Amino acid sequence: MSLPTPGLGRRLLCLIYEALLLTAVVLFSVAIATGIARLLDIPHPRLLTQIVLLLVCGCYFVLQWMRSGQTLPMKTWRMRIETRDGRPLDAAASLRRLILAMLGYGSAGITILWALFDRDRQFLHDRLAGTRLVTLTAGEPEAGKRN
Repeated sequence: MSLPTPGLGRRLLCLIYEALLLTAVVLFSVAIATGIARLLDIPHPRLLTQIVLLLVCGCYFVLQWMRSGQTLPMKTWRMRIETRDGRPLDAAASLRRLILAMLGYGSAGITILWALFDRDRQFLHDRLAGTRLVTLTAGEPEAGKRN
């Protein structure tokens, strides 16, 4: 049985929650990177900070998607990311989805607009990455309880 795709409004609210949570992660990471740059007297601390931010944010998403298919906001909104055939994402699929999502959101939100016209209402990055976002129903296992 195929799980339903969450509505666009629900996904956008989840993205807002994700942005708020990620802001805290980014602020913490910037503080750590800045402290390290000052401690080591690194001549170009901005580059170090950007690398740290990219790694921290990338790891946050990739590891969560691999572990349970959900970030905290996705758990709250009862959504999960999985492959087209319903399997959990591996490292390659998670990284592919992350890169495509960054490109899609960075391109004037084209990935979100795509969902308005997609036959399954999926975002463009999910269509290209071979993944899909699904709504968990009452009978579906929560994060960490998938087979």
